[in-house]
Amino acid sequence: MSSGRPIQLFRNMTAKIAAIPMILTALVVFVGGTAWTVVYSFTKSKLLPKLEWVGLDQYDRLWSTNRWIVSIENLAIYGISMLILSFIIGFLLAALMDQKIRFENTFRTIMLYPFALSFIVTGLVWQWILNPEFGIQSIVRRLGWESFSFDPLYTADIAIFGVLLAALWQSSGLVMVLMLAGLRGIDEDIWKASRVDGIPAWKTYLLIIVPMMRPVFITALVLITAGIIRVYDLVVAQTGGGPGLSTEMPAKYVYDYMFRAQNLGQAFAASTMMLLAVLTVVVPWAYMEFGSKKRG
Repeated sequence: MSSGRPIQLFRNMTAKIAAIPMILTALVVFVGGTAWTVVYSFTKSKLLPKLEWVGLDQYDRLWSTNRWIVSIENLAIYGISMLILSFIIGFLLAALMDQKIRFENTFRTIMLYPFALSFIVTGLVWQWILNPEFGIQSIVRRLGWESFSFDPLYTADIAIFGVLLAALWQSSGLVMVLMLAGLRGIDEDIWKASRVDGIPAWKTYLLIIVPMMRPVFITALVLITAGIIRVYDLVVAQTGGGPGLSTEMPAKYVYDYMFRAQNLGQAFAASTMMLLAVLTVVVPWAYMEFGSKKRG
């Protein structure tokens, strides 16, 4: 057994050597940049970074700022709604596509196309669609329904849901494709057995198919959650964070303090909190995926 380990070590040595620049880049840029950000979040850096330690002052100020609290609340509403609705819509679309419908490739391309667009384009498109002067409200009123009102981006209480509409339009196609790939990996004999036993289709999906697609759900969860936490360009293009602070997000808070307020210490503290939010998702996922395999 011991003689086999050196052989395993030197196997695919060319590929391992070729990967060294990528590994070094990742260590320097990502790990080094992350460590640098965390360190300077404990300093009094303003326009330029400087090692003038202030301890947890930046974090105290961060969590006592109303704008940051509102951005966290908005992110929670947006994130929970996005996760639930994108999974439901994506899975339902995938289940329909899995019925071997005609023109499946065409429909799949159409549904996935919005994901190919940038969030800036998506935000501008939905800004026009939801504009009361020439968007949905204007079209419906021209059709004769004069009292119809639909202007979520201009109503502070529901503006976040206008952003959510645009995000769902762009991201549901990705979830659909992931779910469809998972459904296509299910053995056809399972469906045949469920039909023979007289099990309704919805019960088969709920009790058999969904548990078998656990890895697909976890992958989609990680991808969607990462996109939720760092959402910025969609909000900037669609609402600019308004009306007021109704669509303010943590990523926009970081950008504004870093480049507009020129307060690097505060921006780094907010970035570190966003990093912790990402780790709360990635670490449990990595443990479930790789830890379970190792135990197995």
